[in-house]
Amino acid sequence: MNRIFFGLLLIVGLGSCSVNKQAQQIKALEKCDYRLLDATNISVAGTDIQKLIKGNNIDLTGLPSLALGYLRKDIPLRANLNLEISNPSNTLAAINNFDYIILINKQEIANGTVDQRVSIEAGQTTRVPVQLNTNIYKFLVDGTVMSDITEFLKANSSGTEKKGMVTLKIRPSIMVGGGLVKYPGYITIDKEISSKILL
Repeated sequence: MNRIFFGLLLIVGLGSCSVNKQAQQIKALEKCDYRLLDATNISVAGTDIQKLIKGNNIDLTGLPSLALGYLRKDIPLRANLNLEISNPSNTLAAINNFDYIILINKQEIANGTVDQRVSIEAGQTTRVPVQLNTNIYKFLVDGTVMSDITEFLKANSSGTEKKGMVTLKIRPSIMVGGGLVKYPGYITIDKEISSKILL
């Protein structure tokens, strides 16, 4: 009986050490510096965004897939975002996988999950690729949001710079007993971005 009790106590003790270690790694992740390096392979309804920019405007009229998307209320935006994470602390910052929400000027544009372990040693920097897949129908029918997007893209094509606020919310998962348990809240990172990242 004592062996069984000792064995259970050992398992619980080791499990709590693992959870505590992961909590420390997530705490270090909160102190990291985040920077959006660039956005590549940006497409709307399957068409490269650069082909949609005509002069100083976005020309969506030549997209038959866009007309179909309007009817279905489903217009996919896809992009590859490269996020740089720097760990200024003296402890390992790590995460097993995470859910994310991306907001531009406080408007949610995408959410998803990155299903890979991310580990940043003390004093080191790493890049994390994030696949953005979202339906932008509601943004295209909202004239204000479409105007903001157009101004941002026009600034990029004209060589001037336009800035906007991007908020990245990360909800990490902790490995407990072979399964993932979601962190109770989100880590929020607010960053000002420039239209020059689209180059």
